[in-house]
Formats: sequence, structure tokens, C-alpha cells
Amino acid sequence: MGGHHHANPEAEPRRDQDLQSLADAKVPLAFRDTCGHLLVPLNKCRRTSWWSPNQCGHERHTYEECLYNSYLQRCEAKVQTDKVLVARAKAEAEA
Repeated sequence: MGGHHHANPEAEPRRDQDLQSLADAKVPLAFRDTCGHLLVPLNKCRRTSWWSPNQCGHERHTYEECLYNSYLQRCEAKVQTDKVLVARAKAEAEA
């Protein structure tokens, strides 16, 4: 059943954003996150196609996949942080 998902290297979240290019593209501050670099070509495609829902599918999918990958990274970071805190609390309780 489903699950035929292939890793898309374009959809990797990046922390090293070119903030000036995002500002030049008029990307709102709320969207200048780890996937902001993918929003520039998506918005450009949207503007040229007059926001047609049948266009820009690849760009939109790549951007949404990047957002999902970013979410997974944050979840994994939270799990790792929780493990460290539990280990620290356990060590303090034993001491």
C-alpha cells in the first residue's frame, strides 16, 4: 500500500538562510524559517501562474516536505533533550 516515498534532497531544512534574499523576495518574517529558501521559488511560481491550483505542484510539495522534515527534526531534538534531563535528574537523585 502507499509509502513509496523517496528522499528529496531539495526538501532538507537549512539553518544557513540568506536573509537578504528572503527580504528582497518579500517573504514575511513569520515564514523565514529553515524552509524559507524554498518559499522564494514557490511564491515566484504562484505569482506567474496567478495562483492557479494546477500549477507549482512540485515547488509546493518540496516546501511542504521540508516543513515536515523540520518538524521531525524538532521532535527528535525534544526526545534527545528529554533523555538528557531524565538522566540528569536520575543522577542527582542518586547523589
